[in-house]
Amino acid sequence: MAVSMDDDVPLILTLDDSGSSTSAPLDDLDREELPNENGGSYDVVNDASSPAAGECCSQQSSARHNWEMNYQEAAIYLQEGENNDKFFTHPKNAKALAAYLFAHNHLFYLMELSTALLLLLLSLCEAPAVPMLRLGIFVHATLELFALIVVVFELSMKMRWLGFQTFIRHKRTMVKTCVLFVQFIEAIVVLVRQTSHVRITRALRCIFLVDCRYCGAVRRNLRQIFQSLPPFIDILLLLLFFMVIFAILGFYLFSPNHSDPYFNTLENSLVNLFVLLTTSNFPDVMMPSYARNPWSCVFFIVYLSIELYFIMNLLLAVVFDTFNDIEKRKFKSLLLHKRTAIQHAYRLLVTKQRPSGISFKHFEGLLRFYKPRMCARERYLTFKALNQSNTPLVSLKDFYNFYEVVGLKWKAKRNREHWFDDLPRTAFLIFKGINILVKSRVFQYTMYTVVAVNGIWILVETFMLQGGNFFSRNVPWSYIVFLTIYGVELLLKTTGLGPVEYLSSGWNLFDFSVTLFAFLGLMALAFNMEPFYFIVVLRPLQLLRLFKLKKRYRNVLDTMFELFPRMASLGLTLLIFYYCFAIIGMEFFAGVVYPNCCNTSTVADSYRWVNHTVGNRTVVEEGYYYLNNFDNILNSFVTLFELTVVNDWYIIMEGVTSQTTHWSRLYFMIFYIVTMVVMTIIVAFILDAFVFRMNYTRKNQDSEEDNGIVLEKEISKEEVIGIIELYKRTSGGTETAQLQKIVLQMDKYGQMSTVFLGRRSRTKSDLSMKMYEEEIQEWYEEHSRKEESQTPLQEPASASSSSLKPLSLRQRSQTVI
Repeated sequence: MAVSMDDDVPLILTLDDSGSSTSAPLDDLDREELPNENGGSYDVVNDASSPAAGECCSQQSSARHNWEMNYQEAAIYLQEGENNDKFFTHPKNAKALAAYLFAHNHLFYLMELSTALLLLLLSLCEAPAVPMLRLGIFVHATLELFALIVVVFELSMKMRWLGFQTFIRHKRTMVKTCVLFVQFIEAIVVLVRQTSHVRITRALRCIFLVDCRYCGAVRRNLRQIFQSLPPFIDILLLLLFFMVIFAILGFYLFSPNHSDPYFNTLENSLVNLFVLLTTSNFPDVMMPSYARNPWSCVFFIVYLSIELYFIMNLLLAVVFDTFNDIEKRKFKSLLLHKRTAIQHAYRLLVTKQRPSGISFKHFEGLLRFYKPRMCARERYLTFKALNQSNTPLVSLKDFYNFYEVVGLKWKAKRNREHWFDDLPRTAFLIFKGINILVKSRVFQYTMYTVVAVNGIWILVETFMLQGGNFFSRNVPWSYIVFLTIYGVELLLKTTGLGPVEYLSSGWNLFDFSVTLFAFLGLMALAFNMEPFYFIVVLRPLQLLRLFKLKKRYRNVLDTMFELFPRMASLGLTLLIFYYCFAIIGMEFFAGVVYPNCCNTSTVADSYRWVNHTVGNRTVVEEGYYYLNNFDNILNSFVTLFELTVVNDWYIIMEGVTSQTTHWSRLYFMIFYIVTMVVMTIIVAFILDAFVFRMNYTRKNQDSEEDNGIVLEKEISKEEVIGIIELYKRTSGGTETAQLQKIVLQMDKYGQMSTVFLGRRSRTKSDLSMKMYEEEIQEWYEEHSRKEESQTPLQEPASASSSSLKPLSLRQRSQTVI
């Protein structure tokens, strides 16, 4: 493939404040590479008449500067497409660009995250505080004010970048600003009064964490939860409707029984049927009426059949269907958003004289801003991978694959099949035999048998152990035998496959880690290092290797590993809800639960702490539920987790209610509903991911997914030399070290070309691209029609770029930076 070697300096004309233009030189400049007139937002590029020859040098410098601005703006568009940022937040001028660049770097992100975490962690030190971490009011209030001032600085940079009008249109930013204002006033009040007051608004501090750049997945989860609420609320109202009907019916049926405390009032009927929905008080709630009349069980059977087994499962089905639809619409939206971002970037990188594609020089300039750490070799390989037409220019059609290609990691393909090919014949035959052995099915199934026997041995050995010290000072012989077998397997695979190929497999990496931990456990036992005995407990992890035997198990494990990042974000989302409820719980219920409280409640026994003498010894009868309290943030989290599990959660609710007011039950019921929403979303997400994986596997039975995305590209020696010459002309040859190394490698082996492999892991987006392949083309056509209907017709001369219109009608900035 030929490489464009023109010194393509654009012709730049910068407008002054009044909008008038000055002349610019043309005589000594390359007219072939003028930026497209639909270009960026920070400088103006126009044709001009010929000036004096003395101004040529300054005009070249100005042209180069304006190309740099175009590269930067194109990179920003691509980042906005990747991060799903709205285009109305795009920086509009040089002042906004400076603020944008300041606010979009990892140091700023870390400052944002650190500030949010500091505000959240202050709850450990504020009253009611964790005893060991309690700080004085002046100290924690000063820390809070400092963190809030940092947030003010962050928002001021954001306003400088967005502009006031766009800033107030950004809903999340406005919510953050309002919360900041309230928190600021409260912090000042606490600092002035030197005493804390009821501060429920502390629960809103998590908004600062949600708004962080690193918490984008949490924002998507929250958005998905809110989008799933309408159908959820519909089914929830149906569930509550039947609950009210059965509460009224239960009151009339069972209130005449004075020994039945569950239905003596309508309020108690509603509360106990709500608890019954979680099965936490069943069959206790039924027994008083059942003892009086056995036919009363029909009431509870019908209620549970309708509410628990029908409506609750219907709720999951509806949420799953909604979730599935939202996932598809989200994928479509992000796909079209990326496509639009690519169109904007393409418009900034093509030239007036050659609007049909992007030359390597301009593509390389883009990557210097989009991926600054990418080396010259990878930039050219990325350009070549995109250029399917094998021409000097990347067309728009090829450029649409930018996001799929730019993430590839490139390595030279080995000329040898095995790492030992260059060894002497005797050594080659030995290692070749080992290679054949470790790849044989006999060897694999032999190791599976050893793992199964080891698992059975550990089970029998554990079953025969008695309570007390489980770790003997003498190392068991079975431990040494099995570890030796695993060590020999590791050595054979490493020598037969080579360290690089061996560790490139996830399963081999897992085997290596488990074997290494087993060896460390052996060292801990042999040298009596008691603090490290826990490593020995990790031995049964070897049994996970057996899951490779069955394809369905492999699919389950693959799905689990794919879900792990998303599950982590869902877990963080749940912790955010925990934080909000923990703060509210501490404000209202701190100190209300203690030993021997709740004596007037039906759950008094669970809170009783009594010691009495039996004979000559003291017996302590302790109900441990007083430990489930809201006395500090850590205790609150544990209590909320117990409420999430719902086993005997009503005991906690009734204990707090007996010490406060009946309205306290609303707190626990609302928490249950909220966690039910989040947990239903998590279940729906797991179901959707697993069903999606199964459907994809059925649709692509012949494809192998373990290797991820692999792309092969061959570059000739002539191409590499041409690129080196281009870099020498543009950057003085400072980035050509790796390219020159390729040439030297070719000369060493007498090759005229080298093959490179680009690899990256397969993502959910890649799977979706294949699953919705037919629909995607319809989406693209629909998107194009919508763009055409919103964009005025252009002159026939510019028809080649008619689909690449600016996002908004704003003019380029008149400020040059």
